[in-house]
Amino acid sequence: MCICSRVRECEVRAAIQLGARCEDSVGEACGAGTGCGSCLDRISDMIEEVHADTLVGVSA
Repeated sequence: MCICSRVRECEVRAAIQLGARCEDSVGEACGAGTGCGSCLDRISDMIEEVHADTLVGVSA
């Protein structure tokens, strides 16, 4: 998932499941996305997948 910080996808998913709702909070939780930034789009997609039901209510 994040080559720079050697973070696996399961670690990113765990951070999101524990409440990370943006790329910065994922980075704080596990380090992903804090290097070159090439994984930020994928992290954002994963956040949307996990929190889709709650994000819809926020934007309405």
